[in-house]
Amino acid sequence: MIDEILAYNKKFVEEKQYEKYATSKYPDKKIAILTCMDTRLVELLPAALGLKNGDVKIIKNAGGVVNTPFGSAIRSLLVAIVELGVEEIMVIGHTDCGVRHIDSEMMISHMKARGVPQESIDLMKYCGVDFEKWLAGFDTEEQSVQDTVETIRNHPLIPHDIRIGGYVIDTYTGELRVIC
Repeated sequence: MIDEILAYNKKFVEEKQYEKYATSKYPDKKIAILTCMDTRLVELLPAALGLKNGDVKIIKNAGGVVNTPFGSAIRSLLVAIVELGVEEIMVIGHTDCGVRHIDSEMMISHMKARGVPQESIDLMKYCGVDFEKWLAGFDTEEQSVQDTVETIRNHPLIPHDIRIGGYVIDTYTGELRVIC
């Protein structure tokens, strides 16, 4: 599959199809969106929000959450705010999220089944990784969005003049519901 993608990319560049996507690194709408990596959102989310290339910064991870105050999601938001001019943040969860109800024991079991040795898991725990928190899911998309918004709002490095809102998008219709 990767070879097919690389072949397509070569043709894309040769035909200069990239020209229609030209923009700067600064988001035109001064918005950063933290959302899930769900495949249903790749085209649906920008289409449902009327976004085009260059409008916003989109940060994606499993669940669209901030599960540690100094992880890559907060780092990305800080870069977007401080270096790229972002003034607003949208946290967008979605219906039927795959992260909902996962737990660390299930994840560890699946890792072991894929060949990750117990010694590696023990080493991570010894180094201070809290698997319960790091690999935790959530009960409802709404609560997850509220928790993430509160974590961002209360983060000591996020400027207080940044507007932060929480939403859930329907993965079928694209309807966006305001949570907080």
